[in-house]
Amino acid sequence: MSTPSLQFATHPHRGLRWNDVRQKFTMCRQYSCSRSELDDLSDKCLQDIGISRCTAEYEAAEPFWMA
Repeated sequence: MSTPSLQFATHPHRGLRWNDVRQKFTMCRQYSCSRSELDDLSDKCLQDIGISRCTAEYEAAEPFWMA
C-alpha cells in the first residue's frame, strides 16, 4: 500500500499556515470529485478519451489523498 502524498509546507518561523491547509483540502476535494465523475462516465465517453473501463475503475478506487 502506498503512503499518503499529503504533505504540508512548514515555514521556519511561522509553522504551518492555514492557507496551506485550506489549499490541500481543496485539492483533495477536487481529486475526489474528479474520480467520482470518471467512475460515472459511460464506456463510449471513456473510449473517446482513450481510457479503458478497468483503468477508470482503478483510478476511481484510489483514496482522495493520493495524487
